[in-house]
Amino acid sequence: MTKIFGDPAAFVDESVAGFVDLYSHYVQPVPHGVIRSTATPEGKVAVIAGGGSGHYPAFAGYVGPGLADGAVCGNVFASPSTRWVYDVAKAAHRGGGVVLGFGNYAGDILNFGLAAERLRAEGIRAELLVVTDDVASEGQGANGQRRGIAGDVIAFKIAGAAAEAGYDFDDVVRAARHANDLTRSMGIAFAGCTLPGESEPLFTVTPGHMGVGLGIHGEPGISEEPIGTPTEIADLLVDKVLAGKPDGAPEGGKIAVLVNGLGSTKYEELFLLYVPIATRLRAAGYEIVAPQVGELVTSLDMAGCSLTVTWLDSELETLWTAPAQCPALSVGATIETTPAPTYEAPQDEVADYSGTPAEAAQAGQQIAGLIEAVRDVLKDAEAELGRIDAIAGDGDHGTGMVNGSVAAAQAARQAADAGAGAGSTLSAAGGAWADRAGGTSGVIWGVLLHAFAEQLGDEGKPTPEQVAAGASASVEAVQRLAGARVGNKTMLDAQVPVAQTLAERIGAGEDLKSAFTTAAQAATQAAEATKDLRPQIGRARPLAERSLGHPDAGAVSLALVTRTVADEL
Repeated sequence: MTKIFGDPAAFVDESVAGFVDLYSHYVQPVPHGVIRSTATPEGKVAVIAGGGSGHYPAFAGYVGPGLADGAVCGNVFASPSTRWVYDVAKAAHRGGGVVLGFGNYAGDILNFGLAAERLRAEGIRAELLVVTDDVASEGQGANGQRRGIAGDVIAFKIAGAAAEAGYDFDDVVRAARHANDLTRSMGIAFAGCTLPGESEPLFTVTPGHMGVGLGIHGEPGISEEPIGTPTEIADLLVDKVLAGKPDGAPEGGKIAVLVNGLGSTKYEELFLLYVPIATRLRAAGYEIVAPQVGELVTSLDMAGCSLTVTWLDSELETLWTAPAQCPALSVGATIETTPAPTYEAPQDEVADYSGTPAEAAQAGQQIAGLIEAVRDVLKDAEAELGRIDAIAGDGDHGTGMVNGSVAAAQAARQAADAGAGAGSTLSAAGGAWADRAGGTSGVIWGVLLHAFAEQLGDEGKPTPEQVAAGASASVEAVQRLAGARVGNKTMLDAQVPVAQTLAERIGAGEDLKSAFTTAAQAATQAAEATKDLRPQIGRARPLAERSLGHPDAGAVSLALVTRTVADEL
C-alpha cells in the first residue's frame, strides 16, 4: 500500500514539487502540471500529455526534448479539470497548435475536449490524441471503445518525435493517430493498489491467481486465472495482443514492444518475462525494434504487468527510434538545448459585485451556506462513496466529491462575502468544483451548477419557479455534455427525477421546501434502483457484470446532495 504521504489531498502537489526539483533541467512547474524548462522554437507544435496522477512516469516523466512539451497532473486516478488542461496547454503553446494526448476515459474526454474547444475559440489549433490500445476492453459495453493503457507511451513518443522533426500540425496529428491505430495492449494484475490515505486496496485477487484485463486506474481485471509459469503468462499476453491485431497490420514485420510494470512488480521479473514474450513474437515472424521494459505507465503500487505491441511502418519506425531525452526515457543522440524563460502565470481577474442589490446579496449568502452544508455531508460520506465506486471503477468518487465541494464552498463564501447574488455565488462554486475535483464528476458538477446558476440570476431572491427551471436546465446541460440518458447507470438516473418532481410540485403551487423534500425522496429511490442497471458508458462499462447489485456512486452522491439541500432550506 501507499505508505509515504502527509495530507492525502496534497499528495499530488507535494510529489510534483519533488519531481520538478529533481528534474529541473527538463521541466519547470506551471499550475497543475509541468512544461519543458528547455527552449522550443516558435511555430513548433506543442504535445501535451496528461490524465490522473498515480501513473508515474506517465505523464510528467515524458516531458522533454523529443517527446512532450508539457503534462497536466490531475488528482490521483482522476482527470485534470478543463481549466488545468487549458492552462498547461497555453503555457506550452509556441504558435504551432496543441495536440492533447490522453487515455480513453470519460473524464479525460470531457475535460480535454472542452479545453480544446476553449483553445480553438482563441484561435489556437487544438486536436485530441485519444489512446485506445487495451484489447481487454474491446467490445465491452454499448460502444465497444477500448481504454488507453501503456500504449500512451508509444502514441506520445510518436507525436513528440513528429513535432520535434518539424512536422506541421496536421501531420503530427496524423502520425500520432496512426500509431495509436496500430497499437494494442493487454495487462494482468496480481494485487490491487491502495490510494493514499486508504487502508484497503481498490480490489483484491484470489491467492494464486491473476486478474486478466485490468485497467490502470485501479480497476480490477475482467476475469481471474491461475498464475502460470513465465512462459504461460507470456503466451496469454501475446495471444491476446496478437488476436487484437489491427486491420491491415502485417502478420510479420517490425514491431515496437513494451513490457510494462504496474508499480510493484520488480524489474528483474519483467526482464525474465520479456524472454518468452520476445521468443513468441520472433517465432511469429516479427522483428522487435527498440523494445522498452520497465515501469512505463504504473498504477500506484499495483502488482502486475502489461504487454504493448505497435506494428511499425517506415515512418513510425523512424519516429519511434528518434532521439528523446526526458526524466523517464532517453533514446538516441543527445538533443542540444538552451534554457527556457521561467514561466509566470497570468493573474486572474477579481469579480466586482459592488452593485448587487441587498436582497440578492442575502440570497448569495444563503447559497454559500447551502454549499457549506453539502461540503460537510460529503466529507462524512467520502469513504462510502469511494467504496461504491471501487466495485467497478477506480474508487476516487468520494475523494473527488470532497475535493470539489471543499473548493466550491470556499469560492461560494468568497463570492457571497464580496456581495455576489445567488446566481454568481452558485456559478463561482461550480467553477471551483470543476477545477478542484477534476474527473468526470468534477466537470459534470461544474456544468450542472453553472446551468442552475444561470436560471437563478442576481436580481433578488430566487423564486421557486426559478429553482425548478434551474433543475431542468442542469439536466439538459449534463445530457449535452456527457451524452448520457436515464438507464445508463449514471447520476442522471437520480438527477432527472429531481427536476421532474420540482417542476410538477412547484407547478402545482407547492412551497419550495416541500417540493425539494419530495424531490430528494425521488432521487434517493432512483439512486437505489440503479442497483439493477448495467453501466453503458464511462469507466465502469468494461466491468458491467460486477456492477450489478450495487448502486451507481454518482447517483448516490447526487441524491445525498439533494437531501442535504432539502434539509437546509
